[in-house]
Amino acid sequence: MAEKNQNQYHPPESNGYQRDDQESLHTVEDEEAKRKKRMKWTIGIIAFIIFQVVQALFFILVIMKFKSPKFRVGDFAVQTLTIGTQASPSFEMSFVAPIRIKNTNWGPFKYDASTVNFTYGGVQVGQAIIPKSKANFKSTKKIDVNVTLSSDNLPSNINSNLGTELRSGIITLTSQGELKGKITVMFMFKKKKTSQMNCTIVINTATKAVQSLCK
Repeated sequence: MAEKNQNQYHPPESNGYQRDDQESLHTVEDEEAKRKKRMKWTIGIIAFIIFQVVQALFFILVIMKFKSPKFRVGDFAVQTLTIGTQASPSFEMSFVAPIRIKNTNWGPFKYDASTVNFTYGGVQVGQAIIPKSKANFKSTKKIDVNVTLSSDNLPSNINSNLGTELRSGIITLTSQGELKGKITVMFMFKKKKTSQMNCTIVINTATKAVQSLCK
């Protein structure tokens, strides 16, 4: 019986080497996890910095790039037109001038009252009044103004040119104006801007329509 007990199997006692291997394995895993975490933080910080740089460039190059609004007379039809004789060439006409102020900025354009002068041969023959107002950001302000033109004050040398034009069936006018105002972006960034108009308008006397209009 004693011999039987002596022959029983006894598992070997665990030694310190096995514990050291397990601890080393856990240490390596922890270091790897920390390394991955640091990598994620680094990538996140770099991505945030790039985003801020792109945002700043967009703000500087797009938002803060102030442009002068476009100030033009749109296409129109002549309502009334009276032409003089060959011996005494003259004209009187009336129409509704569609004034267009196109603001392409990221802020409203507030402008002062102004005028659009219509000239023939450099001499003023009529005028349109532009009231003080504003053109909203990324939009076009539309103003329709009643205009009456008359050639009564043209000097004789220009009247001779007018006679030549009337015989060819056209009247060439020029619209000139200046619009001064201020653009405001994000309620704090402001820039004074001036918009100029200098357009040539060719009117067909037979059809009473605008034959040519600068854009």
